[in-house]
Amino acid sequence: MYRALKYIGPVGLGATSPQLFRAENDCGEVKVCVVKLSSNRLGSKVLVNELLAAHFGDWLKLCFPPGGLIDISPKVLAGSRRLTAAAVVPGWHFGCEYLQGVGYVNKYNLHQAVNKDQMAGVMLFDHLFHNPDRTENRKNLLIRKERDGYKLYAIDNSHLFRRGKWTTGMLEELADTITVNHRRSYGVLLKYYLRPAQLFKYAAAVKNIEDAKFAQFMDSIPEEWLPDKAERQALLEFLVSRCDKACWVAEQLSRLIPNIHRGTDIY
Repeated sequence: MYRALKYIGPVGLGATSPQLFRAENDCGEVKVCVVKLSSNRLGSKVLVNELLAAHFGDWLKLCFPPGGLIDISPKVLAGSRRLTAAAVVPGWHFGCEYLQGVGYVNKYNLHQAVNKDQMAGVMLFDHLFHNPDRTENRKNLLIRKERDGYKLYAIDNSHLFRRGKWTTGMLEELADTITVNHRRSYGVLLKYYLRPAQLFKYAAAVKNIEDAKFAQFMDSIPEEWLPDKAERQALLEFLVSRCDKACWVAEQLSRLIPNIHRGTDIY
């Protein structure tokens, strides 16, 4: 969790109009966070989606920037004319740590990344929860030069469940389906860099997620973000159902890996 200290300004990109805040995390460290406000034009369900990704990123050690709930106090809001004019409400919003010095991933720099294996987990996550936006929006996959080499970071999980603003009916329709995404960087990763064993390693980790962790996630969703109890129950049932299908999803993705890279380690 984070506590907002000071408003910095708008990011300037994104359908959810993200904002920058200086914030303090649970360890007392001060970070700059990209914040999606509960009053964003897509609605609070996109914050639920982001929170889901933050939990999975932590459970599976994915290359998502650290993120979680951020509390914005009336005092911080009062210090900004922009936020006051926008009638932003105090309370819980979603924030993730801002990454400085990044570039967008393309076919010319993807090979430099030292953590391409983590993308097997990101791709599995995106296909489990129907996120096509990682390749439809080229700005959602970043690369940054760090001390131990260039690293990939996957950002912006607003558009899970295909469009972000899901309904119980949509979850029912999506529970048993998959649309394999092999566009742009995902196609390059499957063709040249990923192996079936990497996909199935993450699939096994997904299937081993304890029920208590799902309950922990559901309990962490602020009441005002998802007040409908039927929708909460539908989301929980969807998560459990989809995670049970992790190996099936990994198998669909592994079929796009060329035979020369498949070896005998598919399962």
